[in-house]
Amino acid sequence: MTGDLNWAIGGEAGDGIDSTGKIFAQALSRAGRHVYTSKDFASRIRGGYTAYKIRTSVDRVESVVDRLDVLIALTERTVDENLDELHEGSVIIYDGERTTMQDFEAPEGMIGLDVPLKSLAEDAGGAIMRNVVALGAACAATNFDIEALHSALEKQFADKGEKIVSNNKEAARLGRDYVHEEYPDLDTDYDLETTDEDYVLLNGDEAIGMGAIAAGCKFYAGYPITPATDVMEYLTGRIERWGGHVVQAEDELAAINLALGAARAGARAMTATSGPGIDLMTETFGLVATSETPLVICDVMRSGPSTGMPTKQEQGDLDMLLYGGHGEVPRFVVAPTTVSECFHKTVEAFNLAEKYQIPVFLVADLSLAVTEQTFPPEEFDMDEVEIERGKVVEPDEVDEWQDGKGRFQPHAITDDGISPRAFPGTTEAAHMTTGLEHDELGRRTEDTDERIQQVDKRQRKVETAQQREDWDYREFGDLDADTLVVSWGSNEGPMREAIDFLADEDVDVRFISVPYVFPRPDLTEEFEAAAEVIVVECNATGQFADLLEHDTLTRVKRVNKYNGVRFKADELAEEIRAALEQEVPA
Repeated sequence: MTGDLNWAIGGEAGDGIDSTGKIFAQALSRAGRHVYTSKDFASRIRGGYTAYKIRTSVDRVESVVDRLDVLIALTERTVDENLDELHEGSVIIYDGERTTMQDFEAPEGMIGLDVPLKSLAEDAGGAIMRNVVALGAACAATNFDIEALHSALEKQFADKGEKIVSNNKEAARLGRDYVHEEYPDLDTDYDLETTDEDYVLLNGDEAIGMGAIAAGCKFYAGYPITPATDVMEYLTGRIERWGGHVVQAEDELAAINLALGAARAGARAMTATSGPGIDLMTETFGLVATSETPLVICDVMRSGPSTGMPTKQEQGDLDMLLYGGHGEVPRFVVAPTTVSECFHKTVEAFNLAEKYQIPVFLVADLSLAVTEQTFPPEEFDMDEVEIERGKVVEPDEVDEWQDGKGRFQPHAITDDGISPRAFPGTTEAAHMTTGLEHDELGRRTEDTDERIQQVDKRQRKVETAQQREDWDYREFGDLDADTLVVSWGSNEGPMREAIDFLADEDVDVRFISVPYVFPRPDLTEEFEAAAEVIVVECNATGQFADLLEHDTLTRVKRVNKYNGVRFKADELAEEIRAALEQEVPA
């Protein structure tokens, strides 16, 4: 028996790969197994190779690896694309009427199961269910309880009526029975045992949406863009139950300005986009900052520049998020490192935005956005969520923030840089703010002294936050090791598992995962204590490594990946070993 199982389905875009993979992931989750998924899909509606991969175990899994145990190949290209991950004992399920295995030099000992997916699906009620037949065959190949698959099918098709549910269950049974009958001597090492555990299965975009609702977000405006669209899709139909609204804007410029307007009206507001959308939103960053309006702006990064590769992984937007916008725009940049942290850091982003009246960039990436992972429900305890709305002025406090003529000062100069904030409708606290430089009342000004005071005041908010907040990091591995690896974003999962691969070869590593990009923890002492420092990230130029070198005055080694594919645990372990053999760049 293997400790975990790696399963995949591949075919052409439009073949229902994503929905089929999601059904099997749900089935595994409902059977009390941990799940970690990855997707490879083309940026087109039909055509182009697409795949959905699942790693599953009774133990927690944090990454995919370069191994495939069971592959459902809907096309010949699927086999070709995955040959290097197949091994002795791998099982390939295919329909001989559509896919042939003759043209491939498959690994010795690989098991091919020719299953007439289309004809069996037609027997169950329609050819469209051929993928479900394949799932039933996968149950047979892995000794997986088909009742868990039936439960997932019920969830998937419940709104389509009992007949559709029944037909899909029959399709799954036909696939399983065909393998049992036609391959009676089939003997694999795979046995997908079930447990009584109860898990939640969700991806990073969904966790961000769930976090926004938990944080009290009342308005979301966005424009569909890969890979951020699932944030809006999750919120639609859900946020309304809590008094919120979702608006699909005509473009990204409209989206951020709608969100800004809602935030000025006192609602917790948010928008989400990807790199090209961030470019379009940049002009409004300055207005958010100078008007001192709390706003959460989510960037789910993908490969760039320009349109780049919309469905591929990259962490190339960091410099844009830190420095984008004309003039000097104070901002925070928070980067969740796991799917579950997407929930918690979204809540934190809303609190930071309102406490400091500042734009907060919530940064995820495609790997986090589309990865579905299992978690115990208590990991998302809504009762533990704390809402901090900052320096909101109550009606009986308004006079404390008025000038000598009884006028409210929304941009009052304060020691901590944070001015009073009054919601519209607060008696005697009416105010306006211009995008031009302004005085304490919000009226435009070109007075040099007032200009200096307002710029310094806005910057003091960042300094105050640096002192008051815990801009910490998490660490794993051997805390006394000479080798220190640092990463940000979605690289945490594969790196945590890479530590185990390295330990098997007597390579001890201390690993620091940083969820705060700005402000960020000072790692000078940690760097000085290490003999080797390696920074891991998914971009070509090492944008995070540049920041850390600037902070610590220490040259680091870099492991960069920018081919559009996420790091895998075993691959990352090899990259770390290779980096240790290299000289530190001059």
